[in-house]
Amino acid sequence: MVEMAEIFHLHGSRYRAKYGHKMLPSHRKVMRAIERCRTLALGGHVYTCKDCNETQYQYHSCRDRHCPKCQHNKAQLWLEKQQDRLLPVRYFLLTFTLPDEFRWLARSHQKLFYALLFRTSASATQKLAQDPRFVGGQIGMVGVLHTWGRNLAYHPHIHYLVPAGGLAADRQTWLPVSKNFLLPVKALSKIFRAKFRDALRKTDFFDDIPPDVWQKDWIVHCQPVGHGLGALKYLAPYIFRVAISNNRILKLADGKVTFRYRATDTGKLRTSTLPAEEFIRRFLQHVLPRGFVKVRYYGFLAPGCRNQLAALHLQLDCLSPYPPSTLDSGDAIASSDAASSHYVPLCPSCGRPMQHRSTIRPGDILPRGRCPT
Repeated sequence: MVEMAEIFHLHGSRYRAKYGHKMLPSHRKVMRAIERCRTLALGGHVYTCKDCNETQYQYHSCRDRHCPKCQHNKAQLWLEKQQDRLLPVRYFLLTFTLPDEFRWLARSHQKLFYALLFRTSASATQKLAQDPRFVGGQIGMVGVLHTWGRNLAYHPHIHYLVPAGGLAADRQTWLPVSKNFLLPVKALSKIFRAKFRDALRKTDFFDDIPPDVWQKDWIVHCQPVGHGLGALKYLAPYIFRVAISNNRILKLADGKVTFRYRATDTGKLRTSTLPAEEFIRRFLQHVLPRGFVKVRYYGFLAPGCRNQLAALHLQLDCLSPYPPSTLDSGDAIASSDAASSHYVPLCPSCGRPMQHRSTIRPGDILPRGRCPT
């Protein structure tokens, strides 16, 4: 299997030599992290099996949020931490997409436009939810920013997971919504567009946007995604997904990268072949600004509403037809990072737990003949 690290190792130096004067420090940092991830450069641990003398070398992960290797198991850890926010109700997934006309500007001013996208889409949803024809109260939202389309094109959008109901003005009464309907997306689209327009007027970029964008329909989707833990499991991959996973990279040959993706219009699998430099460019344009928070909580799911959420739990546990959902032992996924104090690898030969023998410090040289697995 071809990995992103291999592409960076083979073509990264040429890319940096050619475009280094234009590269952001964050892009350089991500490339270096992925190149070093789970290699001797970061150090690690040596494990042996006392039964069959098998030896394994496990290297540390870079833990960068853009690394395809490091995000694989984080979804499960996030799920475990979300148990106190989990409500025994149905959930909806709302998606807000930034129109094409903004993307050339958003790519160069990411912090501003991503923040506007979060703020205006969340505000529009909360405002429409207050309408008594729909929810009639405050809703809770968990939002995650994505910046890519399935073919690595630049496509900023936000997914929100929203419980099917809200809190009345007394902040105690639960207001459930109808089974398969949360909010009217056409009305939500108009409010979202108006709020984004008003927010952009306060910046230096309003006059750079074509005026007709304020007359077109903005894309907003809404779909039911189950209830309880099932809905959180639906969202978890969205939160920890990177622009492209290693298993989607099919081939690296003749300076070109071939990867697969699923077409948005037909749902069919397709392949795309790009020059390695273009592939790297497309990947790096999805590196988020340093310190930017890509997962945000709103309404009664906000961090400051824990007491209110706890009271809501008690109420809904009594009213809900759904049994409380918790992670069982079958859901658990052990971290593959050798730095974890709880990590115990199994012997690939006999299947028994291996024992920690020694620690490899970053930059150590392995004894001759000791080839890591």
